[in-house]
Amino acid sequence: MKKLLVTLGLLLIVIGLVIARKDFLLEVYDTYFGNKNKFVTLDEKNEYYREKDFLYVQNTEDFSPKNRQDLINIYYTVINSGANTFTFRCSDEYDSCVKDVKDLANNQTELSDINNYVHPFNGFSHIETEYDSLGRVTINIVKSYTDERIDIINKKVDELYPQLVNNNDTLYNNIKRVHDYIINNTIYDSNRSDNGIIKYESDIAYGPLFEGYGICGGYTDLMELFLIRMNVDCYKISSDDHVWNALYYNGKWLHLDLTWDDPVSSDGRQYLEYNYFLIDTPKLLYLETSQHSFNQDHYLELKEA
Repeated sequence: MKKLLVTLGLLLIVIGLVIARKDFLLEVYDTYFGNKNKFVTLDEKNEYYREKDFLYVQNTEDFSPKNRQDLINIYYTVINSGANTFTFRCSDEYDSCVKDVKDLANNQTELSDINNYVHPFNGFSHIETEYDSLGRVTINIVKSYTDERIDIINKKVDELYPQLVNNNDTLYNNIKRVHDYIINNTIYDSNRSDNGIIKYESDIAYGPLFEGYGICGGYTDLMELFLIRMNVDCYKISSDDHVWNALYYNGKWLHLDLTWDDPVSSDGRQYLEYNYFLIDTPKLLYLETSQHSFNQDHYLELKEA
């Protein structure tokens, strides 16, 4: 009888351990034996989701990555959708998946390059990746724009658009008018860029639109909002410390840098220039390389432009 009680006691202990660790055991089963990843979908895409695929990043419906490019496409699709968080699992056949996830998660430059392809309102100000040794990956996104800011900006762009964009005029002239308006109504926020003094929301479109101050992120986002409404294929492009616009115009991809067309002058006067208005890559790099040296493998449309 004593032996039976001991056996029953041990059995209860084992059952208790199994129950306590059931989530872990289910996780192991799902990862190594289940097909759960086949049913992982991105259920919702907001109104700023871009259907557009680019040479470096493409939208995907397959969230079971087989290689590093699949990972890049998953990140792009998730950010592009407007999601705040998303979880997927590495596939069994992708042996280096967790390592590649770790490398990508710690590569803020590449994540920023991926972010440059999405609509500004879906872009992130901060992104974090959680992952474990079993290949479960969760992407957490903090966006650059709040819903309140998006609503205010959209209303202002709605007001300005018919004043600046004429459907009966050429695309060149429409782009030029928007370019000129932004520069003529914006002062470069040197206090923020040079001294770290944050007084304005100059890093997003709100600063140039409502406060009259911008740094490169603010100029570029606002220009892109107009380009998108004009149905111009475009994205942002960045170097280590600068960002500007890239757009498809007249059969090729060109650069458009409003920040550098709005130079900070020693005499305090405001200038409007066109040195960086719709130029190709050779001319861009001829004019200036210290802040315009970008990774051409991440912006393939511009590599040969």
